[in-house]
Amino acid sequence: MKVNGLEVKNFRAKVGLEIHQQLNVGSKLFCECPITESDEVEYKILRYLRPTQSELGEVDPAVMFEFRKKKANIYIYNSKSACLVECDEEPPHPINMDAIKAAIAVALALNSKIVEELHVMRKIVIDGSNTTGFQRTVLVALDGVLKADGLDVPVQTISVEEDAARLIEEREDAKVFSLDRLGIPLIEISLAPMETDPKTVEKVALALGRLLRLTGFAARGLGTIRQDINISIEGFPPCEVKGVQKLDLIPKVIEYEIMRQYHLYNVAKLLKERGLDPFSSIGEYMDITEVFEKTGSKVIKKALDDGKKVYGIKVKGFKGLFKMEPYPNVRLGLELADMARAYGLGGIIHSDELPGYGISLEDVERVKVRLSVGESDAFVLILAEERDHETLSALRQRLLQFFEGPVPETRGPTDDGRTRYSRPRPGAARMYPETDIPLIRVTRELIEECRKFVPKPWNEVLKDYMQKYGLNEKLANQILDSPYLSLFEKVCSTTKLSPTLVSVVLTEHIVNIGREGFDTSLLDEERLMELFRLLDSGQFSKESVVEILKCMCSEKVGVSECVKKLGLKPLSEEELNKVVHEIVESNKVLLNSMGERSFGPLMGMVMEKVRGKADGGKVSKILKEEIARMLQEIQRSK
Repeated sequence: MKVNGLEVKNFRAKVGLEIHQQLNVGSKLFCECPITESDEVEYKILRYLRPTQSELGEVDPAVMFEFRKKKANIYIYNSKSACLVECDEEPPHPINMDAIKAAIAVALALNSKIVEELHVMRKIVIDGSNTTGFQRTVLVALDGVLKADGLDVPVQTISVEEDAARLIEEREDAKVFSLDRLGIPLIEISLAPMETDPKTVEKVALALGRLLRLTGFAARGLGTIRQDINISIEGFPPCEVKGVQKLDLIPKVIEYEIMRQYHLYNVAKLLKERGLDPFSSIGEYMDITEVFEKTGSKVIKKALDDGKKVYGIKVKGFKGLFKMEPYPNVRLGLELADMARAYGLGGIIHSDELPGYGISLEDVERVKVRLSVGESDAFVLILAEERDHETLSALRQRLLQFFEGPVPETRGPTDDGRTRYSRPRPGAARMYPETDIPLIRVTRELIEECRKFVPKPWNEVLKDYMQKYGLNEKLANQILDSPYLSLFEKVCSTTKLSPTLVSVVLTEHIVNIGREGFDTSLLDEERLMELFRLLDSGQFSKESVVEILKCMCSEKVGVSECVKKLGLKPLSEEELNKVVHEIVESNKVLLNSMGERSFGPLMGMVMEKVRGKADGGKVSKILKEEIARMLQEIQRSK
């Protein structure tokens, strides 16, 4: 397999997708609160969540990881977007049946087997994202097939669950959440592992997302759909990368994770070849603060001033391994640093990067003596408080795991497509039945009712849009994938604007200015509708749309204010005629030498002066008439 242009020899990788899509079904899953985002704060709740044993008497490792952080959870909410159900001060109401119907419709589209009874389960989660300490989920269907890019991808499960609270801020001692998102219905679809290239996995995710959108139940916009990706190289358990929101990140995440896991495999193989074993190679962590009493390192001094100590771990036979980087941003030092960050530490320092951080060669030699480090050995320094012994143990355990190759864990994506350690993988011990909600029997009548929501295939819908709105295939695909689809249809039905122009604005202009760094989240539907209404009424030309959009992203003012601020009031026909005449008149030499071929350069001159104030088509018409008139005058004068 080739990944990122590099050969990963003799390895097959498996990739499994889990899609979580918010459902736009009027209200939340277990109450009647509307689905709306609101930053208004009426109430605050302070709560600490603690782990509980499963029915088998076990405590999930991911739950214990979160508990050890000892963080408080602060929940803010208002009566517009949350109620006592989200606060866990009132039992859940009957489940939102529209969410169940949406899931059944998707199950029918995927030829899945719908279960006969719906049982709500509790999944223990104490990271603060749910006030109850668990998430409610219900299995709706099993098996099925998704057809995508010429593949038949098996479906494993289809479930409905409640979305988590929205994280507002993470402090050293607390997390702050908004309850407006908590309880929004999600459909979760788990696909079987695929042995294919990363780009094809992106196409599979696109196909599944399109199916969900075509049902009419899927919410649209950034954050309404999230992909969890399970990735493993052959012979090793998977790592789960949670919360990939952008489709184009999927191949990058998969490529990075395969390279990372392949490197860990190679490290374990190399350690075995060196005749090393974990328990004699990885020393215990030791307090070596006294070594740095006279250090000149500002990093160490600040840590000591903050009440921290310096702990050291001898790592036998590891010299050079921590900085080894066979692929970009793939190295053992980064593995340890990411884990330290997840546990709340600033990071770690390893011997392969020393001298450095102000730590002198003399400091390094004193550490080697204190830890009995040999010529082929390495060491790790950890700046931590005495109470952080569990974190120190976890980092030492990570060193031991380097002898095993890739190990199962939960990771998060970065903006550039790599992954970072988040927490241990959860196990089955966190699931148990919900006792507050009765089971729901899935009747034949309910299934037949849901058949009307099963969408037509994407290609048929695409063909309909191309025919109805006169769009080419590219624009039709873009607008159907766009979060602005409903706005597009509204604009086309209430104005005389060209559907092609409207789709270009919504799917290309907005994307392009977003890439330039403008905050396109400020472009809500109400303001965009105002933009199209004023454009339709001739308040400005289509050539000025991009500049107006940039203004709308820079400050939240109305479209009329942006038009006024940018000086984009349209020219009258008399004013436009005057500009065209003056430019042609002052370029008679060009006109005389090139004749009608002078249209191109003259058009550029006119548009440079009237851009944003006159329609290009209108300018073209007037300019051609003016050129023809002036050429006739020149001919008569001869």
